[in-house]
Amino acid sequence: MLTQDFAKNIRDKREELGMTQLEFAHLLGLKDNGERTVSGWERGEHHPSTSKWQLICDLKTHVPFKQSHKHPPAFRFIDLFAGIGGIRLPYQQQGGLCVFSSEWDKFAQKTYAANFGELPAGDITQIAATDIPDHDILLGGFPCQAFSQAGLKRGFSDTRGTMFFEIQRILAQKRPKAFMLENVKQLQGHEKGRTLATILDILEGRNVQELPLDIPMSDDARAALSHRLNYQVFYKVLRAADFGIPQNRERIFIVGFNRDYFGESIDFTKVFNWPTPPCVPTRVGDILEDSQYIDEKYTISEKLWAGHVRRKSEHLNKGNGFGYSLFNANSTHTNTLSARYYKDGSEILIDQTELNKRPRKLTPRECARLQGFPENYIVDAVSDVQAYKQFGNSVTVPVIRAVAHQLLTAINTAQLLRESP
Repeated sequence: MLTQDFAKNIRDKREELGMTQLEFAHLLGLKDNGERTVSGWERGEHHPSTSKWQLICDLKTHVPFKQSHKHPPAFRFIDLFAGIGGIRLPYQQQGGLCVFSSEWDKFAQKTYAANFGELPAGDITQIAATDIPDHDILLGGFPCQAFSQAGLKRGFSDTRGTMFFEIQRILAQKRPKAFMLENVKQLQGHEKGRTLATILDILEGRNVQELPLDIPMSDDARAALSHRLNYQVFYKVLRAADFGIPQNRERIFIVGFNRDYFGESIDFTKVFNWPTPPCVPTRVGDILEDSQYIDEKYTISEKLWAGHVRRKSEHLNKGNGFGYSLFNANSTHTNTLSARYYKDGSEILIDQTELNKRPRKLTPRECARLQGFPENYIVDAVSDVQAYKQFGNSVTVPVIRAVAHQLLTAINTAQLLRESP
């Protein structure tokens, strides 16, 4: 291909994605002088390597959830620890405009860009709160490994646990009307409830003591603790299977409403209600692809299957129920999909006895369905391994949608009360 053809194709691809040269460079993993490199490509001064060209060719230009700016948004929000946009999607679909997003993982950034046409900003700890646009609602599924059963449960002693304080410093600076946070249900009982109590005290402005200096956090985050917040806060554990998704996934949701904005006279215990789960019967078969079209690569190897069987037998002999879990189309729900699913698939294996085959792992599309993502959500912007990690770390979209509806209803009701004589 001629250099000028490279130049035109690269420019056309970037413009179809709606990205600046700098954003395009970040998406391609170009580090030093990345913007200059892209600019040089587009001017025909040089062309990309074979591997970079293939990467450019593989980029999706149909962006299914690109925001429209034709009408004024009903509200503005930011998407922190954005992952692949599972929290953003329902809020955007309910009329919101995402004015800022942040996600440090480069593979998640790529999936996010493929679906929303925007490249999230990187490490939130490196972004000043003053540089974040004003917004009505702050959203954040802050890192949960420090509190999860799969992790070491180190909480605030783990830098992943201290990401909450990055949320706190942004709330202190921007003072949005409301927020919604999501984490693993184990946060509720971590350190016998003390970790959650600390979070609630900070959000409600009841924090009276300095946090220990050995808790790792940025200087800006520690300084922001002196600026008291004043949110009325609610929390609740919700289960995906209660919202029509066949997965036994429980997560804690924390929402808050700014009393300084709405006024102390408005009691959100009378305005905000958690969603009522429909609790309709669920069935794993509803998220499975047609077995005759499943690639053989998803059937686990004989060696891996033998290892699963052996380990489960060993656990049974020890009197516990650890080991692989097998499901079929008629199972009511699966276990929780985790970020480690790519390793061996042990928590969710699909029985293929009727096909005289060993069990198989879920496909990335099935993982997307198990988290309630729409069918037009792009799942193949990254490798299967990365897709498994992303959906395991993501949220269950219908649960977010139900919480979003209640939160927005409460904001609208409180706004009317605030404006009434």
